[in-house]
Amino acid sequence: MGTAEEVIRSAEGSCDSLPRIVYLHGFASSPASKKACFFRERFAQLGIELEIPDLAERNFERLTITGQLAVIERVTKRVPQGERVSLIGSSLGGYLAALYASRHPEIEKLVLMAPAFCFARRWSEALGPERVEEWKRSGWLPVFHYGEGETRRVGYQLAEDGLLYPDFPNFTQRALIFHGSHDTSVPPELSEQFAAKHANVHLEIFDSDHELVNVLEPMWERTREFLISRETTAC
Repeated sequence: MGTAEEVIRSAEGSCDSLPRIVYLHGFASSPASKKACFFRERFAQLGIELEIPDLAERNFERLTITGQLAVIERVTKRVPQGERVSLIGSSLGGYLAALYASRHPEIEKLVLMAPAFCFARRWSEALGPERVEEWKRSGWLPVFHYGEGETRRVGYQLAEDGLLYPDFPNFTQRALIFHGSHDTSVPPELSEQFAAKHANVHLEIFDSDHELVNVLEPMWERTREFLISRETTAC
């Protein structure tokens, strides 16, 4: 893969436009997260506008998987017909990207960072029966919202709705998965299990935690090569 200038020159001389790329942030995060901003700046250097929707649409309390999938659909459907769309997702955003791609074959490629496979089931297991019952009874669960820097509450509908979806979405598109070997939020074994059963997936395990912020540069290099290759921009 060449420099940013070489990538842009290659694209300008090709028959196709550069791909549209949508970034999906994680749970209790926002479009202003560190990884989202990092990738937006790097893609901007290549002349690509990275779209980063607010998956909660300013209504975190009523968050559901179904609602977030609807946000992704509205964003991707704005792309002119025939243009390619790829998804990048972090944590819950990675799970959502996989889930959306499994239902929308028009999505071209995926980059998943610590994808939160088994999201709803792992939440219930981590909380335990008593806290889950309290969440159900009261209707609310307090969680720290990293995007807003304060504790917010999320409704029990997130747990109920999440159980309607598969632990491991079965998409067929080519995908990169990045996972930290020291991730205590989403065990890397989940990505290993998924990749072992999907020949279309390439998994890289980094010496990192769930945030992966210490490996932003190598993730960017691999993402750039994967999503914006000479093959992608060739006639």
